[in-house]
Amino acid sequence: MSPRRSVADALGTRATILDRCVGLASTEGLEGLTIGRLATELGMSKSGVLGHFGSKEALQLAVLDRAGQVFRAEVWERALPELPGMPRLRALCDASISYLERGVFPGGCFFTAAAHEFDGRKGAVRDAVRARFDAWRGRLRKETQRAVDAGDLPGDTDPDQVVFELLGMLMALNHALQLHRDDRAPARARRAVATRLGLAGF
Repeated sequence: MSPRRSVADALGTRATILDRCVGLASTEGLEGLTIGRLATELGMSKSGVLGHFGSKEALQLAVLDRAGQVFRAEVWERALPELPGMPRLRALCDASISYLERGVFPGGCFFTAAAHEFDGRKGAVRDAVRARFDAWRGRLRKETQRAVDAGDLPGDTDPDQVVFELLGMLMALNHALQLHRDDRAPARARRAVATRLGLAGF
C-alpha cells in the first residue's frame, strides 16, 4: 500500500469515527464518548480508536470541530449569499430555526448541549465551546450593527441586547423541541424574531 493511500484510509477512518461521535455526543454528551464504546460500535480495537486522537480530550475537541463544520454549513453558509445587514441577519435567524426544526443533530443544538455540560468546568473543552459561542455571537452582532448603520433598525438600538434576545429565542426553541416535542415552537420562534427585528411576513 502506498503512503498516500495509507494517509487517505486513516483520514477516512477518522472522519467515520467523528461522524459517529457527533451523533452520540449530541444526545449523550461529550463525556459519554468512551473509547471502549466507540471501539465496539465501530468494530475497532480501543488502541485503533485512540490512535487517531491520542486522548479523550483530543477526541472531544475534534468532535467539537466536526460539529462546528456542520453548523457552519447549515447556518452560516446558507445566510452568506444574502446582503450584509438586515437581509443576512434575517437569513441567519431563519437558518438557525430551520437547523433546529429539521433536527440536524439528533439531540438538538449540539453547542447548547455542550455548553450546559461544560459551562461550570475549566479546561480546553470548555474554552473551545465558549469560543464557538463567541464567534456565533460576534457574527450576529456584526450583522445587527450593519442593520443599524443602514437604518433598518433604530439608531439607538443596542446590538448586544438584540443578540442576547435572539440567542434566548433560539435556546427557547431548542428547549421546546427537545424537552416538550412542541411542533408549534418553530412558528413561535419565527414570530418572536420578526417582532424583535421589526419584520413582517418572516
